[in-house]
Amino acid sequence: MTTAPTATAVAATPVLAATDVTVVRDGRPILDDVSLTVRPGEHWALLGANGAGKSTLLSLLGAVAHPTHGSVEVLGRRLGSVDLRELRTYVGHVNPRHPLRSPLSVRHVVLTGLTNSVEPLPRWRPTPEQERRADELIALLGLAHRSGARWPTLSQGERGRALIARSLMPQPQLVLLDEPATGLDLAGREGLLDSLDALRKGHPELATVLVTHHLEELPSGTSHALLLRDGRALASGAVGSVLTSDLVTKCFDHPVELARTDGRWSVRTRR
Repeated sequence: MTTAPTATAVAATPVLAATDVTVVRDGRPILDDVSLTVRPGEHWALLGANGAGKSTLLSLLGAVAHPTHGSVEVLGRRLGSVDLRELRTYVGHVNPRHPLRSPLSVRHVVLTGLTNSVEPLPRWRPTPEQERRADELIALLGLAHRSGARWPTLSQGERGRALIARSLMPQPQLVLLDEPATGLDLAGREGLLDSLDALRKGHPELATVLVTHHLEELPSGTSHALLLRDGRALASGAVGSVLTSDLVTKCFDHPVELARTDGRWSVRTRR
C-alpha cells in the first residue's frame, strides 16, 4: 500500500515535476513537450486560450491521467508506478463543476473531502478532531455564518469557498484549482481571491496550481506562471518575467497591455 509522503521528503522533493510531457489523442498532440516543476510554497498559474491544453495538463498533475510520452511525478511518486486513486487522496482538487445533487450542508460538503467522495459514505462518521478541522477551515474561508446552509441555497462564490475548504481536509501539500472563478460575479470573485490569499498566508508550505484564461482572476499571491499556446509552453517561471504584455499578447494572439497594482493584474487591448 502506498503511504503518505513525509514532511521531510516533501521539503526535499518538488511537489510536482512534469518532464517533456506529450499527450496525443486521435493522432493529434494536445500537449507537446511541456515541462513544469512546482516546489512547496509556490503558487502557479496556468494560462492560455481555450484549447491551449490547460485542463489536460492539470489532469496529469492531479494524477487523473497518464502522459503519452514523458514523465510526471506527483509528491515524489511517478505516474505509472503508483496507484492513482490512492495518490489522488493526497492532492486537493477544486472543481467549480462539483457534481453534488443532494442538499448537503456546507459542513457536510467539507467533510466529504476526507473520503474523496461527492456524497457522505454509508456508515462513515468523522471524528471530533476532524469536525473541528472542518469548522476551522470553514471559518478560514469566511463561511462560518453559513456552515449549516444547504448547497442549493449557496451562491456560486460560497460554493467555491466551500470546495476549497473541502480540498484542504486531508491536509494536502498540493491544491489544484480548475478555473475556480467560473460563473462568479464581481463580489463573488473578489471574495474567493481574498480567501485564497488568506489560505496561502495560513499554510506557507502549501503549493497551488490555478488554471484560468483571465489574468484578472489571479490572486495577488501568485508567484509563478506557465503560458500555454497550442499545447506548447510559451514561457514559464516567476510571474515578473512571464506575465509581460509581449508574452501574453503572443499567448492569446491579441495585442494587450498588462498592468499590476497591489499584486493584481489588469488587462486592456493595446491601441
